[in-house]
Amino acid sequence: MTIISIIITILYLLIIGSFALGFDKVNLFKLENSPSKTKFSVIVPFRNEAENLPSLIKTIQLLQYPKELFEIIFVDDASEDPSAKTIRDLLKGFDCVQLDTSIIKNERKTNSPKKDAISTAIKHAKYEWIITTDADCILPSCWLNSFDEYIQKTQANCIAAPVTYLEKGNFLNRFQLLDMLSLQGATIGGFGINKPFLCNGANFAYKKALFNELHGFEGNTNTASGDDIFLLEKAVKKYPKQLGYLKCNHAIVKTQAQPTWETLLSQRVRWAAKTSTYNNWFGKYTGLIVLLMNTLFITILMLTIFSVFNLTIFMYLVIIKFNIDFFLIYKSALFFNQKGVLKSFIVGFLVYPFFSVYVAFISIFSSYKWKGRTFKK
Repeated sequence: MTIISIIITILYLLIIGSFALGFDKVNLFKLENSPSKTKFSVIVPFRNEAENLPSLIKTIQLLQYPKELFEIIFVDDASEDPSAKTIRDLLKGFDCVQLDTSIIKNERKTNSPKKDAISTAIKHAKYEWIITTDADCILPSCWLNSFDEYIQKTQANCIAAPVTYLEKGNFLNRFQLLDMLSLQGATIGGFGINKPFLCNGANFAYKKALFNELHGFEGNTNTASGDDIFLLEKAVKKYPKQLGYLKCNHAIVKTQAQPTWETLLSQRVRWAAKTSTYNNWFGKYTGLIVLLMNTLFITILMLTIFSVFNLTIFMYLVIIKFNIDFFLIYKSALFFNQKGVLKSFIVGFLVYPFFSVYVAFISIFSSYKWKGRTFKK
């Protein structure tokens, strides 16, 4: 058991350590106020988001990008609340140059409503570049400016960009924020070591031609989620040199954390359900090592309590995991300017192994709910 524990810990140290080092290899992108050139079609799928849409639309109104260079396509995925009416009413309140906006109905064809929504919108999109975001997001004012300048300075045809949670004052929020910072650290670190395997559909851009060339989400529609990861996997395989991560403070999109532990578990089960269908071996390897490390943490904790495992070795393993986790999350917290969340790191560090192992276990056997619908793995 001791040898197995040491091997798993070393592998975990190497993989998380590589992300921490890779994080710094992705250079911080700074805006230079270059003339805007790129035209964007921004896609916002929504279902029952009447409560969140006003905040999103307010930030859309405040975007500093020339309004003639982008359109907003809202895709209604069979909402049962007045989401569409909310959008129309709010857009009427613009007293500036009218935005190019449209509200279309989702054309359901597969088991994945969000993939269908994006595919539907891309058929209607006028412009070359597609950017997806979510209805519960807050967009920074120079969001599109950041993408435009990055596109002008690189040869990228697929761009991942930063996402974090809005901060609130309770532990549940800080727990999710710590997890998100860890995921973003791994995302950025993966790009830094030339092994991109994560991105977030709340802030993801790609050329329409690339989407069509890769046949969109074909081959991944049996899994309800994963519109971002599966498309990234295809892009990695086809054009590994034309992927980029927009590590820019002006590109950070913020979204709502889950309000309850129940909805958080449902969300994470949904996320976990797609991992078995990943085609990227590095992503699978990383997920396996992280799961093994968290399982090991719980196992040797129990064995140590019952004096079956050596306490000193256990403490060394915990110290290694604690430090490498903190190292990566600290880097992310600095970039996202959310260092305040680190005050909950110790408690989060102790809770997370139990949470993650539980999610992994129930995702094997359980269905999950998403936007009022029930999905099977």
